[in-house]
Amino acid sequence: MPQTTQQDSGRGLWYGMAAYGIWGLFPLFWPLLEPGAADDILANRMVWSLVAVILMLVAQRHWSWIRPLLRQPRRVAMLAGAATVISVNWGVYIWAVNNGHVVETSLGYFINPLVTIAFGVLVLKERLRGAQWTAVGIGAAAVAVLTVAYGRLPWIALVLALSFATYGLLKKQVGLSGLESLAAESAFMFPFALGYLVYLEFSGRGTFGHTVPGSYGWGHSALLMLSGVITAIPLLFFGAAAVRVPLTVLGLLQYLAPVFQFLIGVAVFHESMPPARWAGFALVWAALALLTWDALRQVRADRAGRAALRPQPAPAQPETVRR
Repeated sequence: MPQTTQQDSGRGLWYGMAAYGIWGLFPLFWPLLEPGAADDILANRMVWSLVAVILMLVAQRHWSWIRPLLRQPRRVAMLAGAATVISVNWGVYIWAVNNGHVVETSLGYFINPLVTIAFGVLVLKERLRGAQWTAVGIGAAAVAVLTVAYGRLPWIALVLALSFATYGLLKKQVGLSGLESLAAESAFMFPFALGYLVYLEFSGRGTFGHTVPGSYGWGHSALLMLSGVITAIPLLFFGAAAVRVPLTVLGLLQYLAPVFQFLIGVAVFHESMPPARWAGFALVWAALALLTWDALRQVRADRAGRAALRPQPAPAQPETVRR
């Protein structure tokens, strides 16, 4: 591999680790926005995400994608759907983190690949290999075990996994980059979020632009504004990684985020992990290990198949010896 390609791949790996690392550290950020309620934080995140992404688009002078998109109502409708489901995902995630359910949020992103595979079968009519069917079965068993362990259906994890898998499915159909997609989705969410912030202001529940002695000051408003930047930056890192490293590497890096979230929930917030929950998580990790092994095996098989089909150079003819 040429040295420049190796350096580019190395940078891509670091970009990917930065993206998923930031996403994994999100549970440390949202509690800083208290005493804002989850709906207040969510509305601010939507508003300031649009501001942040517009500034990034201005810096890159990247507007050419907007006009062709507006000429395709079907893609616009799918983006509206993506904006709706990611709003649900963000809202549940923020509420869960600020209410002591960080470990369960990590579970949602651990089982997300399994839900995505199930969507591939049910929606896209894809055919699964035997190892993938086994992984999905183990994942279903894990949900059953965790339902018993929690004494309820792990609805936070399921809502996060289902909403993010639906979001991924819609984004795949739309075909925009991460920054472009966030810009379009934020534009859809902006009027609703801004209207809700106005409602919170008039109802006395809004915290942006307010100070309460002994509780929060202007730093709180600054952090609410920062939530837009925090949302946009990892997407930039992810976009830089996606064009530099293979999809299989990104697939492995995606587990960094829930691993960090899980460790934060257990080690920082000291959330309870009785043996039954450990058993459920162990089943999820076993399913993911099986999926990873199967994906890597399939990549090797595909490469071997392509190499076999590649035309081979003709053998060199021996030179005629002249006497």
